[in-house]
Amino acid sequence: MRSSFALFATAGIIALTLSGCASAPAPEAVSGDSSDAVSVTGDFGEKPKVEFPAPLAPEETQCTEIIAGEGELIEEGQFVLLGASLFNGTTGEEVQVVGYDEDPAPLAIGDDTLIAFTKGLSCAREGSRVVVVAPSQEAIRPSDDPTGAEGGDSVVAVFDVIRAFMPRADGAVRLSRDGFPAVVLAPDGRPGITVPKGADPFETTEVEVLKEGSGEVVESGDTVVVHYTGVNWADGEVFDSSWEKGVPISLVVADDEGSQVIPGFSTAVIGQKVGSQVGVVIPPSEAYGEQGNGAVPGNSTLFFVIDILGVV
Repeated sequence: MRSSFALFATAGIIALTLSGCASAPAPEAVSGDSSDAVSVTGDFGEKPKVEFPAPLAPEETQCTEIIAGEGELIEEGQFVLLGASLFNGTTGEEVQVVGYDEDPAPLAIGDDTLIAFTKGLSCAREGSRVVVVAPSQEAIRPSDDPTGAEGGDSVVAVFDVIRAFMPRADGAVRLSRDGFPAVVLAPDGRPGITVPKGADPFETTEVEVLKEGSGEVVESGDTVVVHYTGVNWADGEVFDSSWEKGVPISLVVADDEGSQVIPGFSTAVIGQKVGSQVGVVIPPSEAYGEQGNGAVPGNSTLFFVIDILGVV
């Protein structure tokens, strides 16, 4: 159990995801004797000094906010930048420290992480420093067998939520042109897409702003945080979606070989404002060409709905 506390990649990328609720409910954990027993000193965003009387053995996850944040509680579908200090709550041993010194660790909040962190970070906001203390049976991912944690060590974590990206595009709604696929949004922001039946696709990359945000403008070479859904124009079937995976992603968009996505995707995002949602029709020449890719057949015209959630 002790080795499982090494949850963060050495490069500063957090190798886990968190789950929450799209409606940002009340925190799933509250403060208690164990979390209140953890002393944390130091400036926000810098490695803190953490002291606590070991062992700590709470019956369920506890969370105490040391530094108050602002805005809404963190929810499912958000992307955050963190500083994190992890400890074995039974032995007091420091296990891992990442995300400080102007190099915050990115984390996409999804549906398969330690139960303890799911509960603990639900009481945090951007700017929060929180202490999370959890028993071994909650220091597991939902996909793991909880019986494997019985009798294991507790976990203590201190998180500085340095930045929290929006969970979905929040711009002003705009109408799209005739002949463009129809987009209907679920309450959590997930798009439903209907491609016009029998309509020939556009022959060039065509972008429509579905929601116009008011944030910074995305430039070529930026790393952006996005939620997206892509469908094949021919049958309207979804071939890829960050919404179905439960987490937004970060990627580089560029008008040259530095891009991490197909050219049409970059074209749709570059020049748009954070908070915007765009729809883009991408012909094969700006997508996967004659060869196709995975679930995308060769010579496929694609349609994406992209929520631009922030620039890292």
